[in-house]
Amino acid sequence: MDYSKHQLPNEILLQLYKSMLLPRLIEEKMLILLRQGKISKWFSGIGQEAVSIGVTLALENDEYVLPMHRNLGVFTTRKIPLYRLFSQWQGKANGFTKGRDRSFHFGTQDYKIIGMISHLGPQMGIASGIALANKLRASEKVCAVFTGDGGTSEGDFHEALNVASIWKLPVLFCVENNGYGLSTPTSEQYNCENIADRGVGYGMESHIIDGNNIIEVYTKVQKLAESVRKDPRPILIEFKTFRMRGHEEASGTKYVPKELLDSWALKDPITNFKEFLVSEKILSEHLDEQFKNEMTHQIQEDLNKTFDEPIIESTIEDEIKDLYKDKIAISSSPATEKNNIRLIDAISEGLKQSMEKHKDLVVMGQDVAEYGGVFKITEGFVELFGKERVRNTPICESAIVSLAYGLSIQKIKAVVEMQFADFVSTGFNPIVNLLAKSHYRWGQEADVVIRMPCGAGVGAGPFHSQTNEAWFTKTPGLKVVYPAFPQDAKGLLIAAVNDPNPVLFFEHKGLYRSIYDDVPTNYYTLPLGKAATLKEGSDITVITFGATVHWALDTLNTLEEEISVDLIDLRSLQPLDTEAIFNSVKKTGKVIIYQEDSLFGSISSDISSLIMENCFEYLDAPVKRVASLETPIPFAANLERQYLPKERFKEGLINLAKY
Repeated sequence: MDYSKHQLPNEILLQLYKSMLLPRLIEEKMLILLRQGKISKWFSGIGQEAVSIGVTLALENDEYVLPMHRNLGVFTTRKIPLYRLFSQWQGKANGFTKGRDRSFHFGTQDYKIIGMISHLGPQMGIASGIALANKLRASEKVCAVFTGDGGTSEGDFHEALNVASIWKLPVLFCVENNGYGLSTPTSEQYNCENIADRGVGYGMESHIIDGNNIIEVYTKVQKLAESVRKDPRPILIEFKTFRMRGHEEASGTKYVPKELLDSWALKDPITNFKEFLVSEKILSEHLDEQFKNEMTHQIQEDLNKTFDEPIIESTIEDEIKDLYKDKIAISSSPATEKNNIRLIDAISEGLKQSMEKHKDLVVMGQDVAEYGGVFKITEGFVELFGKERVRNTPICESAIVSLAYGLSIQKIKAVVEMQFADFVSTGFNPIVNLLAKSHYRWGQEADVVIRMPCGAGVGAGPFHSQTNEAWFTKTPGLKVVYPAFPQDAKGLLIAAVNDPNPVLFFEHKGLYRSIYDDVPTNYYTLPLGKAATLKEGSDITVITFGATVHWALDTLNTLEEEISVDLIDLRSLQPLDTEAIFNSVKKTGKVIIYQEDSLFGSISSDISSLIMENCFEYLDAPVKRVASLETPIPFAANLERQYLPKERFKEGLINLAKY
């Protein structure tokens, strides 16, 4: 390994060596503790230390790093107290996740480190979001994100690099190519010679660096980072390296040919660098022994502190409380001055006033800029707010959701438009595994609103007509809002933007231009989680939301002489206004839940269960649910009518009244 071409001062060379030595000594200790059953799992980075340390030292301390599970050197180089790392690995209170996640699945704003989730790919999009914030603020900062050779096969990798290239985002995509994705060799992962070769396809500068040569890593990344600060752009860097242990300790290395392990052992980044420093009389054996003794002592001292720390305890109340970020949102009451406008106008107005209120709020989605979105919600926004804040995206739902989370890390709000709610499936992973769990896992809010044009009745067929709220009401950590009226839509959208937690905001396409309402002209909010009682009666409680609110009103108008009804428009599905539901059911004794979604596994099932568990003694009849057929939504008009539950609701209501 050639270290001779350098002009670094001796103190920097010693710093590089010591920075690699510390995580190696920690790892050796962790392997002992793993065998003793004192930690649960370990993902070793032995053999790859030069990459983590070189990249981290090449960055400024206030620049974000997004490591993976083999990048212990990132954490130690940023000088996180060792006892806190040890507490994290043992699930104790001094860790970063209150015992809720393990190993390196955490982040810390104090050290500008954003930890991984096991799904790997979203990490790339998060880095692009952080980089976008840096670019919007002209901060001349770069961020670096790590992945492995296996992670480059994920679609998120392509999406994030493609967006970063198009938007010229200042981010270093660092790929640690250690030859194996768990046990799968690179020959079975991709069919090009080098991962860096892909840079050409993205129109992106790329480099290959010897990942075991600490001087090469440090000096080249330092030079690239300085260049990116002055000329914002993404760079793909492939580090050729090798891990000397298994994917994790339980997997072993039997799948690796012995001669390959032996050849890489000769390239050990720490052993080779030490020999160079000794040969240059920069390091002596005595000084090296002193370093090791000091580090070993510090490791043991901090371990003892962690061992003495009590087992973490929590209450059910604390666990539930940490699901969402508890923050007083901006609130304002509706004014008396109103305009009679459509649902689509109210949503557009609410979004426009939110962008005026929050000067750095970013709106992203397919065709949302000059075109104004396929439903024209953002028409004219580019002229008002500019293309930096109203951003057309490629077709890459997953990366854009992750990118929005990256903006949130930098304290910038984001509203993401799914062109159709159906298309959210390609962005499902970062919503349910990243946004939803972020605050619970390590206290980081995910200040993202995802707008969801949804619903049937417009002959759009199986791929453009779903009302798929149940995909998300099941996931703790998400809020789900589904207004039926323009006044509610505006106030709830503004409240969703103000809320620091992830909100799925459903907008029924069939109501966009068919429903009018007197909507206050000012900036105002309505509380999330509060239902509206549209009619008051004594015979039956009707619980509904979205378009079925209007379908229910149409039906009830034909039966108002026969049946007295409490009509509840839920408005928010998560959190759910159980108080309003229970109070009404206790009054009427009968309840029918009416929704557009198909029945099985839907939110109506949970509402029915809640009523049975909390109001059973008040019921005079079984809880009735009315929903669409258990099929995809058909295209032909007569088939769509048959699929939807409009006719079945009237029949169910009459039968329930007779029960």
